[in-house]
Amino acid sequence: MTTTTTTLLQLWIESRSRFTNQLTTLSATDLLKKLPPSTNSVGFLIRHIGDVELLFAKNVFGSIEAKVIAKTVIDKKDTGEWINLEELIAYVDYSFEILKKIVEQQSEEDWNSKIETKEFGVKTKAEAFGRIISHTAYHAGQMALCIKYGHSE
Repeated sequence: MTTTTTTLLQLWIESRSRFTNQLTTLSATDLLKKLPPSTNSVGFLIRHIGDVELLFAKNVFGSIEAKVIAKTVIDKKDTGEWINLEELIAYVDYSFEILKKIVEQQSEEDWNSKIETKEFGVKTKAEAFGRIISHTAYHAGQMALCIKYGHSE
């Protein structure tokens, strides 16, 4: 029997592949690319995806393992510091594992329980999880455009 948890994990992992497939061909110079007038580089977007995944693990699902200082959310703009490809990949690998682990612990009833955050108000956990799925896909699209058409400043 397929559970809600299994189904939602499969959807998230498949959606997230739009992001992770790009990571395999990135170069360090790609991290600096932006599409003017945007101020967000590819490196910033990678870090931001990891930050938000960890915030979801902690604030939506209650993970006590999630260690996060969400600099991209705090700073609200690219500070130019996200230039180490290996560190960024390790960070989003970590954010994936932490979020996956806490999601795997959700029961059928948990998905209908309500949570509240200042970012998006009151949602069921299932609705909130839909936001992380779309968030990652949205920024993966931005990354693809920056990599293809962007320039390093």
